[in-house]
Amino acid sequence: MGGPHPTDEPQREGRLSRRGLLLGGGAAAGAGAALLIGADALVRAARPDATPEGEPAPHGRDVVPFHGPHQAGIHTPPQAHAKFVSVDLAKEVDAEGVRRLLVLLSDDAARLTQGEAALADSEPELALVPARLTVTFGFGRGLVERVAPDAVPSWLRPLPDFATDRLRSEWSGGDLLVQVCADDPVTVAHCARMLTKDVRAFGTVRWAQDGFRRARGSEAAGTTMRNLMGQVDGTVNLEPGTEDFDRLVWAGADAPAWLRGGTGVVVRRIAMDLEGWDRLDRPGREEAVGRRLSDGAPLTGEREHDEPDFAALTPLGFPRIAEYAHIRRARTENPDERIFRRAYNYDVPVAGTAGHDAGLLFVSYQADVERQFVPIQRRLDELDLLNEWVSPIGSAVFAVPPGCEEGGFVGEGLFGA
Repeated sequence: MGGPHPTDEPQREGRLSRRGLLLGGGAAAGAGAALLIGADALVRAARPDATPEGEPAPHGRDVVPFHGPHQAGIHTPPQAHAKFVSVDLAKEVDAEGVRRLLVLLSDDAARLTQGEAALADSEPELALVPARLTVTFGFGRGLVERVAPDAVPSWLRPLPDFATDRLRSEWSGGDLLVQVCADDPVTVAHCARMLTKDVRAFGTVRWAQDGFRRARGSEAAGTTMRNLMGQVDGTVNLEPGTEDFDRLVWAGADAPAWLRGGTGVVVRRIAMDLEGWDRLDRPGREEAVGRRLSDGAPLTGEREHDEPDFAALTPLGFPRIAEYAHIRRARTENPDERIFRRAYNYDVPVAGTAGHDAGLLFVSYQADVERQFVPIQRRLDELDLLNEWVSPIGSAVFAVPPGCEEGGFVGEGLFGA
């Protein structure tokens, strides 16, 4: 009964017996015996543990724990590269099928994030450089309804329609989100491939989006990222480890029991008209944002994190930070209307043209999407001058369960809801 089972494939003895390893044709003749030894045995001798004397240890060895009260990849300092994969579950996958999928994904993610090969890893050598790899899972409404229909958070649904939205189905929605982040793009690509292989028996990829920031070490830790319009992006942000972060990001007692210690995530693909932005002079760009491009300081301040003075006037009596400036529209007097941003840039050549589909993968975490994110977006939708050069073309909302302990799996609390 229920959905497809990963162990429906032929079984093998040893560690690969969890789901088996299919070897076909001539490839099996040369590699089959070695692969059946198990991925861990294949890579022991190849693990790059030695560092020449006097040289610093490479960043690629750094690991982020997978297990814990919260999923990694949220309060983790952002890595340089990311891939976001949305999955549509097959119609026949029921609650038990969802459980099997989450066990499978959690097991492989736990291994890969620690620099170990997944159990059926066909390229185990690529797993040796974790580079702060994190894997974060989010659940769409469709997944939660298959397991516990009465435990769906009230905000777990598509965002309201906004006038500036130009949403496309190929970048929106989904039943399951897999967020993969690391400081190395090969690590991200390999991990995402292993996890999407896990998904094959349960559903299909709806969309996949790649993002990037500055390479690790190219700027001082904690430097606010810049988007492709040259702006500092995310100056006013909640700080992990603070009381406000814990209160506004992690779901609390008012959330369904299975989600407490988790959060909600909004993923928006925001296309930028960089050609049009290029035609705007520098003062015009700064007025649209309300900050200096050189250092991110508000037009009324000297440093990036100075508090904007929205009452300040020009010599002619106009607001120094215009009513339509982005930072004024994003600001609220309600301390509960705040979110934690963890965005990435994207830049994809458009085949057959000289243009690019470039912009921002806006990613925000908040305990309640309706209460925290939606009011901010409504203000931006109404008057933000930046809307002249940016258009949301993708949108998705997911509930992110808390973390799990060793021997458990992400989302297990949902099955007792």
